[in-house]
Amino acid sequence: MKGKAMDVNKVTLIGRLTDKPQSRNLPSGQRLASFSVATNYVWRDYKSKQKKDKTEFHAVIAWGKLADIVLTYLEKGSRIYLEGRLQYRKWKTTSGDPRKSCDIIADELIMLGHLGKGKSGKTAEALVKEEPSEKELVMEEV
Repeated sequence: MKGKAMDVNKVTLIGRLTDKPQSRNLPSGQRLASFSVATNYVWRDYKSKQKKDKTEFHAVIAWGKLADIVLTYLEKGSRIYLEGRLQYRKWKTTSGDPRKSCDIIADELIMLGHLGKGKSGKTAEALVKEEPSEKELVMEEV
């Protein structure tokens, strides 16, 4: 293949909206929807065998028709499947303080139903992996 090699910047999330999406119209006339998605990760501590979990919050931006769908159908707590790409931004506040953010620019979105117990009555507990605690990882790196 001649020319530049293709790089990949792809994000896939399944999570819940933390609040109602916000709408904004840009000077160009383009509409965007911004919202936050919470994802959680569950694991079992390798030594103590205790179940642990951690929640991460992701800033998401949708443009155009996808923004219209988000603003029409999604609300706080909506569970979604999302594909997009990472975009990093730097700017200065009106007082001159530097700020940075990492947003996910949504390309595809699927609204999901509620995830509850299946017919067997089991939850996702069976999928929990055993991992070292975060403190142990930090201690190992030092």
